[in-house]
Amino acid sequence: MGVSVLKYKKLIKDIGIAIHTAKSNTLKLINTELVKVNWQIGKYIVEFEQEGKERAEYGSEIIEQISKDLKHEFGAGFSRRNVLDMRRFYLCYQKWQTVSAKLSWSHFTVLLSLSSDEARRFYEKKCINENLSVRDLEKNIQSSLYERLLLSNTKTSKSQIVKTTKVSLPLVKDPYILDFLDIKPSHKLTEKSFEQKIINNLQQFLLELGKGFTFVGRQYKISLRNKHFYVDLVFYHRILKCFVLIDLKIKEVQHNDIGQMNLYLNYFKKEENVKGDNEPIGIILSADKDDVLVEYATGGLSNKIFVSKYQLYLPDKKMLQKKVKNLLK
Repeated sequence: MGVSVLKYKKLIKDIGIAIHTAKSNTLKLINTELVKVNWQIGKYIVEFEQEGKERAEYGSEIIEQISKDLKHEFGAGFSRRNVLDMRRFYLCYQKWQTVSAKLSWSHFTVLLSLSSDEARRFYEKKCINENLSVRDLEKNIQSSLYERLLLSNTKTSKSQIVKTTKVSLPLVKDPYILDFLDIKPSHKLTEKSFEQKIINNLQQFLLELGKGFTFVGRQYKISLRNKHFYVDLVFYHRILKCFVLIDLKIKEVQHNDIGQMNLYLNYFKKEENVKGDNEPIGIILSADKDDVLVEYATGGLSNKIFVSKYQLYLPDKKMLQKKVKNLLK
C-alpha cells in the first residue's frame, strides 16, 4: 500500500466510530418512535373512552377487543397488558413534552407499575440523572429506595426528595440494603469477611451508595509515628469533590468508633486533600446503633460523620409503605 500502516489503522478506526455512532443514533431514534407511538395509542384509547363516556367495566372489554384486533392486524406486542400500559402511559404523561427521550419503553413499563406519582417521578429522575439500566431501576424499586430515603430523612419533604437533581438526596442512606452480598443467617460474619464480600460485589455496592462514588482503596493505611490505622474502604465522590471514608462494624457502633473516624477525617484533611478537594465525609456502617449515643458522640464535631445501619435482606415493602403513610399523616 502507498500509505503508512498507522494512517490505515486510523482510517479503519474512524470508519468504526462512524458505524457505531450511526447504530447508536438509529437505536435512539427507534426507541423515541416506539415510545411516541405507544403514547399516541394510549391517547386515542383514552379519548375514545371519554367521548363515549364508557364506564370502567365496559372499558375493560374495549381494551380486550383492541388488543385482539391489533394483534390480528400488526402481530405481537399488543397483548392486553401492553395495551393497558399504553393507556396508563398517556394518563400519567398527558403532555408529550414531559416524556423523557432518554428513557426506553422498557423503563416506562417498569415506572408505570408504581402507584405513587411521587415515587414514579423520583425513580424517573434517578434513571435520567444516573443513566440507570432497566435492571438497575428494578433493583432500586425492589429495595424500596424511595421509601427508605423518605424515612431516613424525616426533615426532608416528599417534594424535596422528588426534586433530586445532581446527587441522590440525602447523600447518606439509613439503612443501606446489602442483600446482594448473599450472606446467610447462619454465616458467622467477621469484619474482614464482610469487607471481602463488599469488594467481591463492588459494582452492586457502588449502586447502593448512589451516584458519583469512585473506589479508591481498601484497608487504607494511616501512619502516625509508630502507630498504624487502616480505613476499611475509601471512595472519592466526584460530584461533591471529597473523599468518603467507610468503616464497617458487625456489631452496634460505640463512641470510640466515632472518635476513630474523626481521627481518620482529620488525617485526610491534612495529608490527603489537594487543592479543590472539599472536606472528607465519614460513614460508619454498623449492624445496629443507639441514636442517643450517636447524637452525643458526634455533637460538637466539625467533621461530617454519619452512622448508618445496614440490612442484609430486603425490607418488608408493605411495612415500609405503612411507615411512610404514617409519616406523611
